[in-house]
Amino acid sequence: MSTLAAGRVTGLPVRLTAPAPGWELVADVCVVGSGIAGLCVALHARAAGLSVAVVTKVRVDDGSTRWAQGGIAAVLDPADSPAAHARDTEVAGVGLCEPAAVSVLVHEGPERLRQLIGWGAAFDRNPAGTLLLTREGGHSADRIVHAGGDATGSEVQRALQDAVRADPGVTLVEHAMVLDLLTDAAGRAAGVTLHVLGEGSADGVGAVRARAVVLATGGMGQVYAATTNPPVSTGDGVALGLRAGAVATDLEFVQFHPTSLYRGPGARGQQPLVSEALRGEGAVLRDGSGERFMVGVHPLAELAPRDVVAKAVTRVQLRDGVDHVELDARGVPDLARRFPTIVASCRAAGIDPVTELIPVTPAAHYASGGLVTDLAGRTTVPGLYACGEVACTGVHGANRLASNSLLEGLVFAARIGAELAERLPPSSPLGPQDTAPSGLLGPEGRRAVTETMSARVGALRGGAGLAEATGRLAALAAGLDTDAAPGVAGWEATDLLTVATALATAAAAREETRGCHWREDHPGTEEDWQVHLDVRLGEEGSLQVTRRPVGTPVVQPW
Repeated sequence: MSTLAAGRVTGLPVRLTAPAPGWELVADVCVVGSGIAGLCVALHARAAGLSVAVVTKVRVDDGSTRWAQGGIAAVLDPADSPAAHARDTEVAGVGLCEPAAVSVLVHEGPERLRQLIGWGAAFDRNPAGTLLLTREGGHSADRIVHAGGDATGSEVQRALQDAVRADPGVTLVEHAMVLDLLTDAAGRAAGVTLHVLGEGSADGVGAVRARAVVLATGGMGQVYAATTNPPVSTGDGVALGLRAGAVATDLEFVQFHPTSLYRGPGARGQQPLVSEALRGEGAVLRDGSGERFMVGVHPLAELAPRDVVAKAVTRVQLRDGVDHVELDARGVPDLARRFPTIVASCRAAGIDPVTELIPVTPAAHYASGGLVTDLAGRTTVPGLYACGEVACTGVHGANRLASNSLLEGLVFAARIGAELAERLPPSSPLGPQDTAPSGLLGPEGRRAVTETMSARVGALRGGAGLAEATGRLAALAAGLDTDAAPGVAGWEATDLLTVATALATAAAAREETRGCHWREDHPGTEEDWQVHLDVRLGEEGSLQVTRRPVGTPVVQPW
């Protein structure tokens, strides 16, 4: 391993400015997040007889899982095989997938999917009553299950939240933003501080004390001006982990979904997704003259891995000086019945996809990187686990294969549950907490972060632009307001600045093109760069980036 950037002081806080907790809740396990990863962890922990507090930022159903139009990939067809699923995953990951993690995913996935069905999730079936299997980009076989055609996430979320709400051993804490990690005298995670609207003291800051903390906070899509992620996806889990000393990795690999609905040049925030399941059923991409531009780019054409399609779309937009391309779904049979969510989104924007072309453009969609974990979901901070998009298990490598993300949440949540059942330590008193003063970024600074990231650290990157981005972000960090009144707006903006700085620093360090990291000044994929870039935020906000060869563990036994 070698260090690329050592001890560079960024000005980023190592703890958020917040009042002392005015109330306290105690549970065996604190799960932060209520998507597929968090709720599955909660159910597995309950099966082990543990009490659980689930902390969620808005309502229990407001995370990214609910918005997932794609499905869940699992080997269910006798003609398919785990080896084929692993091969497809590793091809998409361009040399950075961790083989052990991929093996766990593809071999344990079918059982976890069946367990999800047992918890009440209803998936689409064919007339014979067996699960209907479809194909999405990068897959060599039909192995994707869907619910309601394009409403898989909504159905999964419904089933899981019904199961969790029915369990009296789960305490749900809604409208709660997690702030920082609490630790015991040995430095082990012992809970979190959080802000709950209208609870406890006037400012709503309290604490959940727990024997283990599981981060399942989802992604960081809101670090960009336009994203398919919901408003809650502000990178809170990765930012908390970095402030607590945890190692994050592969942050530069942000997957841009090639087909978000284009709603005009002023569109900001969450954009409607036009799932690649539509392309799986025959929809094709066309340029302004009506030509299919994916033919000849990749053997799978429109069903190539997402990074390939997003790059091709971006190239056409640059070539033609346009801000979108067209998706032609007019030939998809029974479109309105099979894809009701997509059709409704398009019609709400004034487009009827049954008879008209759909304007689409890439948008920030999924973070392949996150807090690095081992196969049991453990981070580099004892007692702190991560699951789902906030984590980097090594499954996705440089580019996530379609429909592997919900599967990852299912599989690794079960592994975390088994770990909690076997090795959860007794409660211990809190140790001294870091009270170093820090500033907060104001709402106007948040817009500067998102505009900088979209302009310079988006789907197309270059050395000069990345240098400009890191400079702008450093200036924002240097100007944090130490007198700012604490509150959700400042906490979110500061979390976004933290993850943006780490992401942009890693992107600037990786001088090659690989997966969804596209450097126009380094267009080739280089063997020397077949490494993970680990990022750590140290004392006084110093940022360190270290190269780590694939297959080299970073999480040590606790």
